[in-house]
Amino acid sequence: MKSNLRIVFMGTPDFATASLRRMVNLGYHIVGVVTAPDKPSGRGQKLNMSSVKKYALDNNLTVFQPKNLKNSTFIENLKSLNADIQVVVAFRKLPQIIWDMPPKGTFNLHASLLPKYRGAAPINWAIIKDEKESGVTTFFIEEDIDTGTIILQKRIPIEPNDNAGDLHDKLMVLGSHLVCETIDLIATNTHTSKEQKGQATFAPKIFKTDCQINWSDDLKTIHQKIKGLSPYPTAWTHITHEKTLKIFESSIEKTNHNEAFGTVLTDGKNELKIAVNNGFIHLLEVQLSGKKRMKTTDFLHGFSFEEKTILF
Repeated sequence: MKSNLRIVFMGTPDFATASLRRMVNLGYHIVGVVTAPDKPSGRGQKLNMSSVKKYALDNNLTVFQPKNLKNSTFIENLKSLNADIQVVVAFRKLPQIIWDMPPKGTFNLHASLLPKYRGAAPINWAIIKDEKESGVTTFFIEEDIDTGTIILQKRIPIEPNDNAGDLHDKLMVLGSHLVCETIDLIATNTHTSKEQKGQATFAPKIFKTDCQINWSDDLKTIHQKIKGLSPYPTAWTHITHEKTLKIFESSIEKTNHNEAFGTVLTDGKNELKIAVNNGFIHLLEVQLSGKKRMKTTDFLHGFSFEEKTILF
């Protein structure tokens, strides 16, 4: 028998939708869903709904899309739902008047093993930093971001070939289970919470300029950066002053060489590798500015490099 708790869910992207879907499928009593306002995108600037909103509407859930979380009308509407608990997955920072509203508290699902990787991009940074494991954490929200007391955690290994997209999908599923386990504990008053212990590390938001590859970095650093930014927001480099190349997949060749860092070496058909500190980065899947994402073999059929091109 599922909890009779009145639940408000807050979230926006696919990562959050997985938890909402599991809650709906298992019969939890969701009295409202809060998500981001529709955003214009594409050439026509058509308004697009968030993943969470699409799912909520398809399942006849009441949706709120406040631009300002401190808006008095929104706060009164939220209070009128009489929620016992609020569940937050991949949303934005809440003001205290909201997270302090329900009697049983507001908890958040975070895609890391807190206190490691507090912040906006924990999945990307775990791969970039070559962590061997990751996981998900539920915790009660407090004033400072990702610092509240931990309710539950689950760990998984990061496989050698995992990129950020792979880890995202694994943690999305794992997290949806953890959210429901957490609700069940709170519903039966059998939950405990403990202070975060250990050294905190941080996972700040990643901007486009952060994604540019520095070809003088060492082999492993560049390879992990490519994996950690794939498929989004994606590592990139200049080919010329006008053209850029996004890199989605790479492999490494550790060896000594005398090439300048960033030098392109290619047979023009199948192989495309870049000279870096202590080896070569082989580019396996790329996207030239203005073109589609493709395997390097297909890319080389339509693009040729000048001899001794140096990427920057």
